[in-house]
Amino acid sequence: MRARADRQGRGRDCGKCPGPRRLLGRCQWPSGVFIASMDSQREALQRIITTLANKDDEIQNFIETLNHTLKNVQVNTTKVMIDLEEEFGVLQATLDDMKASMVNKVKQEQEYKSQELQNQLTICNNALEGSEELLEYANRTLSTADPEAFTKAAKQIKDRVTMAPAFRLSLKPKISDNMTHLMVDFSQEKQMLRSLKFLPVPRAPEIEPADCLVSDNCATVAWRMPEEDNKIDHYILEYRKTNYEGPPRVKEERNWDIIDDIKDSEYTLTGLKFESKYMNFRVRACNKAVAGDYSEPITLETKGFNFSFDGTTSHQNLKVDDFSVEWDSSGGKGQESKIKGKENKGSGHVSLVKRNMSGTPSPKRTSVSCRPTSARSNRDRFTGESYTVLGDAVIESGQHYWEVKSQKDCKSYSIGVSYRNLGKFDQLGKTVTSWCVHINNWLQTSFAAKHNNKAKFMDTQVPDKIGVYCDYDGGHISFYNADTKQLLHTFKTKFAQPVIPAFMVWCGGLNLYTGLQVPSAIKSFQKGDGGLGGSENSLIGLAQ
Repeated sequence: MRARADRQGRGRDCGKCPGPRRLLGRCQWPSGVFIASMDSQREALQRIITTLANKDDEIQNFIETLNHTLKNVQVNTTKVMIDLEEEFGVLQATLDDMKASMVNKVKQEQEYKSQELQNQLTICNNALEGSEELLEYANRTLSTADPEAFTKAAKQIKDRVTMAPAFRLSLKPKISDNMTHLMVDFSQEKQMLRSLKFLPVPRAPEIEPADCLVSDNCATVAWRMPEEDNKIDHYILEYRKTNYEGPPRVKEERNWDIIDDIKDSEYTLTGLKFESKYMNFRVRACNKAVAGDYSEPITLETKGFNFSFDGTTSHQNLKVDDFSVEWDSSGGKGQESKIKGKENKGSGHVSLVKRNMSGTPSPKRTSVSCRPTSARSNRDRFTGESYTVLGDAVIESGQHYWEVKSQKDCKSYSIGVSYRNLGKFDQLGKTVTSWCVHINNWLQTSFAAKHNNKAKFMDTQVPDKIGVYCDYDGGHISFYNADTKQLLHTFKTKFAQPVIPAFMVWCGGLNLYTGLQVPSAIKSFQKGDGGLGGSENSLIGLAQ
């Protein structure tokens, strides 16, 4: 019977069966169910491990933030104390200057009055001396017996009295001894000094997540003050790119970029290249004197499609840098592209994100990367007349967009996509595994869409810059005028394997622009027309 139970898939003892059945060495749980239960528990445990690792990462970042804040408290306290000493020093110096000025004024007033009174005193003494002398002469004249001498002396005395300074002298002091006009009362100033206080600091603004938008490689951030403050003069917006979601990290490789003197409570950054997956934003308010605290930072998702030229695939007549390729008629081998740890080479919509603790990333503390699958391999370089170079990112799903601009006097070039197995002698558009637009400026200009060795010539002017839109899941490859977003051509197909950006250039060069989102105009066009707007100009092919 036990053998039959074993044949029926029952185990020996799972530890879950009732006692009697365990004693009999029989298990009521089929072994398959027990294994499935273990797998389920293992998955649950893995989720717990991931959650714990994420929480550890979050706490570690918070600890670093606290340590950084503590250090800044000490640094900022020292700075504030130095500033306070300087301000009081300036205030004391101002008081000393004012005291010296007022003391000097009092001394000048004393000197002036003293001099004026001294002058008046000298004049009075001289007048008194002359009057006493005339009095003595008059007294002597009274005792003169000679009538003629008496008459003559009396006449002289009368004339002298008339001209005597004593009779023309003012007997009122020219200057008062009053100095009350130089008295001071600093009671108001004392009261004002007692009311000295620290500057009013604006409160931290509050960023409005619902009003923040990332689109067309632009980022709009909006905020508001928690309460009305009519003393706000301007705002300062700071931002930086990062590959970590959630709150900004203290140990971030990138520094904050600053935009000062913003008058409105909203600002739009334009012309951004999204080579990272996220961007942190924070804002602070400023009055005429001081800047307030930072707002709570916000993290916006900024995924764009990033890749560069893969110099390991290029024809030997091409000189390749990360974002440029040039024809080299000397036949020198193309330079190897620098293989960098580029991040955020993926696609997807852009939205406000919050830290998701329910996911199951690796429990290791690593940056979140949106790099597409690398297309670099040990494949042979293109050779012969296939002057081709591939991108270093593979497209396996989603919608992606990039732009290409030809250099001046470029004779011939192609822009498109292909499968990774494009042969080293194959030319873009001449195989069933590649789709492109081809521009030929040799002798006369021609502009054609090519696939499977079939060409559709387009009667339109070649734009300065061409945008390439790849909807892998929808099976569309569309080419646009990058400036006007006019549709040039659309290929409709069904991809059987991943595709990779591909380029051909002869007698000239190309510049590559990546880190771009799918423009909203193209999104609207594709959504409105189902991506079939170029049907009359399309080459319909089924990917093999």
